[in-house]
Amino acid sequence: MRDLTITEIERLRAETSAEAVALEMDEDAFRGFYDRTARTLRAYLARVTGDAALADDLLQETYYRFLRTRAAFESDDHRRHYLFRIATNLVHDSRRRPRSDSHKTGAAGEIALSPGAHDDASDRLARNIDLARAMERLRPRDRSMLWLAYAQGWSHEEIASTLGLKTASLKSLLHRARRRLATLLVSGAPRTGGSR
Repeated sequence: MRDLTITEIERLRAETSAEAVALEMDEDAFRGFYDRTARTLRAYLARVTGDAALADDLLQETYYRFLRTRAAFESDDHRRHYLFRIATNLVHDSRRRPRSDSHKTGAAGEIALSPGAHDDASDRLARNIDLARAMERLRPRDRSMLWLAYAQGWSHEEIASTLGLKTASLKSLLHRARRRLATLLVSGAPRTGGSR
């Protein structure tokens, strides 16, 4: 391998910095990105933590850390996955710290099921509350997987990358999480999950 000349090094630096500038976000681009992602990210955080106030705090911290990274992204999807990865890491960090339960509020009204033609509002509300309670009883990892798969519609590869799991094992992990959720919904038996 030959040594690079100073001219080649300068050219490479110029190309690299030009690419980085092209992928950086200005204020308008960030506002657009925020508008496209904040609602779904907030819903994800509320569902995974089960705490609306904590979800708001983590949402703010996620965007703050996202802006501080100044990382280069290949696409808007790559940027979105990176954002969810930061949020997931913050959720894991928050579980390690003790938190007062006085701020804990349920997120029961935050899952919106698709209403059928003959459903009335009280039935939908009852199902939403049952689903929210069952989700709270799942392990945090199971809540994250289910939310990303079914509320966000992410692929197995996207979920595995965001949660730091192996793609090959995600299908079986997701299947088990669905079974646990179904059991909780049918039986209503209280179960508490670990912090996996």
